[in-house]
Amino acid sequence: MKNFAELGLEPKVLQAITELGFEEATPIQAQSIPIAMSGRDMIGQAQTGTGKTAAFGIPLINKISKDTDKIVALIMTPTRELAIQVAEEIGKLTRFKGIGSLPIYGGQDIGRQIRALKKRPQIIIGTPGRLLDHINRKTIRLDDVETVILDEADEMLDMGFMEDIQTILKLVPEERQTMLFSATMPPNIQKLAQQFLKNPEHVSVIPKQVSAPLIDQAYIEVPERQKFEALSRLIDMESPELAIVFGRTKRRVDELAEALQKRGYSADGLHGDLSQNQRDTVMRKFRDGSIDVLVATDVAARGLDVSGVTHVVNFDLPQDPESYVHRIGRTGRAGKEGTAWTFVTPREMDHLHLIERVTRHRIPRKPLPTLAEAIEGKQRVTAERLLETIENGELNEYKGLAIQLLEQYDSVQLLSAALKMMTGEKKDSDIQLTPEEPIRVKRRHSGKPDLRSGRKPSGGYRGGNSGSRSGGYNRDRDGRGGGYSKSYSGRGDSYRGDRKPRTSSSSEGRRPTKREDSYEK
Repeated sequence: MKNFAELGLEPKVLQAITELGFEEATPIQAQSIPIAMSGRDMIGQAQTGTGKTAAFGIPLINKISKDTDKIVALIMTPTRELAIQVAEEIGKLTRFKGIGSLPIYGGQDIGRQIRALKKRPQIIIGTPGRLLDHINRKTIRLDDVETVILDEADEMLDMGFMEDIQTILKLVPEERQTMLFSATMPPNIQKLAQQFLKNPEHVSVIPKQVSAPLIDQAYIEVPERQKFEALSRLIDMESPELAIVFGRTKRRVDELAEALQKRGYSADGLHGDLSQNQRDTVMRKFRDGSIDVLVATDVAARGLDVSGVTHVVNFDLPQDPESYVHRIGRTGRAGKEGTAWTFVTPREMDHLHLIERVTRHRIPRKPLPTLAEAIEGKQRVTAERLLETIENGELNEYKGLAIQLLEQYDSVQLLSAALKMMTGEKKDSDIQLTPEEPIRVKRRHSGKPDLRSGRKPSGGYRGGNSGSRSGGYNRDRDGRGGGYSKSYSGRGDSYRGDRKPRTSSSSEGRRPTKREDSYEK
């Protein structure tokens, strides 16, 4: 896989990508961006959620000049919801370059859209029906369009938009770049490509299936603000020998490693901004057990081969299913068992379901560890260390003092005090992590047609445009570590995952497609 810095992007585009926390291109991005930057036509076959928007959005933004005041790029989507989400992502990528983009879709006041068009955006993202409305009103002119992108093309054709798409494409100058993205390649898609694309390059990303019988996978649904306390409890309850905790950004890794250290855990961070010497030092400490928890980004962990990793924790969901497969593959190696936990915020449940679909593996839900379970885990580790010390012997120099203390105090009280000292007092440090934006799935269906001029799209309609957006253990070798926020302990114990997982509102009331229902139940 390629780092974005290796793709020849201009600094302002690269800066936007970095600000979003992305370092390494997903497979569809790594294959598509160089082709798109060359100006060639392209057909990209990949599932939703693999990073397709950035695959065409990054090279598109890279080549547009902020000095132009013409519409030079047109992105067509099947639903208004997808148009909005694509526009949001394009907006994040253009923030430093100053390029304007505008979503156009049915159901929104057309007068409002006409006023927005007068601000002269360079990129239009829209549904075919409303785009034709504006073209007929001459409020959108396609004379200067240099790039056309068909996103979720199979869905657009399934919804009966073939005629509309053909009409629009015939109005765009022939000297243009056309990119078509689709999850499937039925005959009607191939016909459309033959008609409007010139010698297109083909890019296909086949999702990997998780084949990891030795990895016990589970997820915990937890709000963003409670994730660190959940991690603290999980570490204490599970008592990992070696654990890798994945964060989405470099900032997250730095903050999380520092927070774990404040709580008394033996942890360090690993990301792309570290020098080779710093990286070597961190890895040496992790391999020799000087630290038990390695916090890392996807890029930094790429190629790591450390034996004995018992646990992987996805503190942040990965941006694509392929990264999930890679992350959990850091454990359960060489015939040994491993455990992979994933934290999911309520707004990210759709993305988790996408990972399940693409990897064809159902990830079971587990409750948030209770405070009692976390304390029990720490005490169990302390007891193990105490028994190991007894087995190792060499206690003669302490026996005299032990006999003296036993003559003055109850033996149970003495042992309890020793266990308390070995376990370590809780460190209730106030931890504040910078929140990360949830990863959202671009929904393919939303339940209403793209209304324009009082008629539905031609052809067999299925779906449409919606109005809603919708265990041995080593801590720090002194037995310390742990501790929980007092404000969290009362509230968190009730958050035990007894609610059913949320499901996408876009799928309610309709029959699942073959793709959606393909993974194992």
